[in-house]
Amino acid sequence: MPVREGTDKRWCEKVTLALHNPGASAVRSGTVTFGTHVIDLLGIDWATVESRVPLAAPLEAGARREDAWTVCVDAWRVPWGMRVETRVVDVEWEAGVRS
Repeated sequence: MPVREGTDKRWCEKVTLALHNPGASAVRSGTVTFGTHVIDLLGIDWATVESRVPLAAPLEAGARREDAWTVCVDAWRVPWGMRVETRVVDVEWEAGVRS
């Protein structure tokens, strides 16, 4: 479950995610995908903007850690009175090294 914090820009927020590698191999690469929703004053969801960032690697076998990202959408997508909420976070990682 991501932890969200506001920033000084209404079109950005800080998203912290706890990561755990339960596998037997280190994670060498991966991608984090954020689904950020643009919400109006009444709570109506106007749009969802997807963004991707590389996963900070490596994450050793059995390791746990928290990573944080500042997730932003284009400022013009978030008029005054609206805000963003990153509601969906998906992590795709790849263990080991491909040959």
